[in-house]
Amino acid sequence: MAAWFLPALKAVLPHVGTIITVAAPVFTRKSAEAANQAQLVQQQIGELQAAASQNADNIKALAEQLQGTVAALHQAAAIAEARLRRAFLLCAVAIGLSTVTTGVALFLIFRG
Repeated sequence: MAAWFLPALKAVLPHVGTIITVAAPVFTRKSAEAANQAQLVQQQIGELQAAASQNADNIKALAEQLQGTVAALHQAAAIAEARLRRAFLLCAVAIGLSTVTTGVALFLIFRG
């Protein structure tokens, strides 16, 4: 599993339930007492507008958290890249030293 997936999932999961409940609101049901169809339609439109507004707020909050997660991932990637460069440099130094010591050992063996 990719290393970036778990932090992103942890950032998104707390808001999934809220988004689902707001995205699927319980709209006003038609009742036997509702004689005025226009008033019922207006009430349903108001509920839809409130749900859309709530969705926009939740999406904005989710986007902010996702932006923070992406920034943290970029920072972690930069740290990992620096560590990789350091490890590569140490490997290059180790190869150089082992080459020198092998040369010295061969020189000493064939000299005497």
